[in-house]
Amino acid sequence: MSFHKFSCSLICAAFALVASQLADAQQSLSEEQLRQARIAAQQSQNVDISQYIQTTNNDTGRSPTRNLPNAQRQQQGPQPFGANLFQGGFVAERSDGLNSQYKVAPGDKVAIQMWGAVTRSEIVTVDNQGNIFVQDVGPIMVKDVPASRLNSVMTNSIKRIFPNNVNVYTNLLTATPVSVFVAGPVERPGQYAGLASDSILFYLNRAGGIDPVKGSYRHISVLRDGTEVANFDLYAFLRKGELESFSFKDNDVVLVKEQGPMITVEGEARNAVMFELTDTEKSGSDIVDYARPKQNASHVAVTGTRQEGPLSIYFTIEDFKDFTLVDGDIVLFNDDFRSDIISVQITGSFLGPSFYTLKKGSRLVDLLSHIEIDPQAADYKNVYIKRESVIEQQSMLIEESLQRLERSIFTAPASSDGEAAIRAREAELVTQFIARARQVEPLGKVIVADSDNVANLRLEQGDIIVIPEQTDLIQVSGEVLMPKAIVYNQNASIGDYVSWAGGFTERAEDEQIVILHANGSTSFSGLNTSNYWIGGNTDTVLMPGDQILVLPKVDTKLLQGIKDITQILYQIAITANVVLD
Repeated sequence: MSFHKFSCSLICAAFALVASQLADAQQSLSEEQLRQARIAAQQSQNVDISQYIQTTNNDTGRSPTRNLPNAQRQQQGPQPFGANLFQGGFVAERSDGLNSQYKVAPGDKVAIQMWGAVTRSEIVTVDNQGNIFVQDVGPIMVKDVPASRLNSVMTNSIKRIFPNNVNVYTNLLTATPVSVFVAGPVERPGQYAGLASDSILFYLNRAGGIDPVKGSYRHISVLRDGTEVANFDLYAFLRKGELESFSFKDNDVVLVKEQGPMITVEGEARNAVMFELTDTEKSGSDIVDYARPKQNASHVAVTGTRQEGPLSIYFTIEDFKDFTLVDGDIVLFNDDFRSDIISVQITGSFLGPSFYTLKKGSRLVDLLSHIEIDPQAADYKNVYIKRESVIEQQSMLIEESLQRLERSIFTAPASSDGEAAIRAREAELVTQFIARARQVEPLGKVIVADSDNVANLRLEQGDIIVIPEQTDLIQVSGEVLMPKAIVYNQNASIGDYVSWAGGFTERAEDEQIVILHANGSTSFSGLNTSNYWIGGNTDTVLMPGDQILVLPKVDTKLLQGIKDITQILYQIAITANVVLD
């Protein structure tokens, strides 16, 4: 069998262009806005874009959600960077092990092993004065000695008394719990017990975590006797895993300070959250570093308020890096580059690649001339397109019909209790029908072939071009007793095909039957004795690859909804090629 390509000559012979080609789709409003914004950005570095771009969320996190519980605040928009830090269960995962920088405190227990000229094994407790008393040696001061140095301190002290042939080994067994206060904007301020070696995250988590609306993740101090002895910035831990070790003492205070300037990041960024800036971090480059814009992000929109009034500007990312931000600014990273190429997919009966990358503005016949087919296997005269925008439009029309049906059914008047009961039962059945109808997904077919002619329409991103398989079958489905595929017979009528499928069911609407053609078009017909479908003013011949759909008849008792139900049945049959009973 020889194979051929859709060459220009084949296209001219098999696909005569329709005289009136499809017009280009009008640009949507949002595309026009972005086009104007792009032109304005080229004219000036800082451009007012209040008339071009609206952000998806203008809530800075400060109001009106300030007084809401955490669970409700988390549903009100972007959360601060690090807000999920205290959502784990690491309180229960704390180990009683001691870090090497832990400083010995009164109450700690120490194991002492001595062998050689003197043999001794005992566990002693550090007294209130910070000493350990060793028999024949006396008190040894170990208070505030790091755990890593405890063995050497004890060995040196003991060897002053037993300088020869005595070996010493000491080990810090347990640590005395300390009591630490947690104050400031946390969920449950108060006093909490832990080990001196526990991290600051442990005590913050015991207090319920930092208040994401009022608390700072960057300014957390540890106060001892009223003096600040340590300061923590949790961004270093969140971004780099860096957390300074610290040894707590009784009555230390962990103070979470008030939240600093907050910048909200939206749009094409990997970290689309709220970031807290320090006094030294005010430029756009800091936000770029924190937000990590996606590769396709090209421009930045900034909205906020200054002393002179509201601010709304638009510029490139490079220009944004030098821009000075203030508290409450909203930064929207935007993909303002328009690709000059589109990608389309080929399905059905064809040879070669199934995906093609085309220059924007390419047309259907231009692509078909490069697609290789087997003309004996491909029904190339009935090519059609599936398009996402058409799917959306078809879904919207079905949903509008379903909503109209709901209103008519549930607002139907009843003149008696008996009729009210009947209406309630009917409403229940219609509700089930609506639920099934909403699960149907339209195919989004675009009809481009008719009578050996093909419309050379402009292709869109994501188009799926379908070249059907050659077939000798007629599909019969819907309200027939035995839905099946039947071999095409040019002398058979619609009535013959229905008879071969077992005939109509009792619920069949036999006065008007839906015919789905191989090219995606639709006809309607009533039964007659010929092989023609009578639809409108023209007769259409049944051909291989077509599908006969017999729809159900709507119960005429549903007077309030029969028109809408019938319309929905036809819409679903035409757009999704299925029969819903």
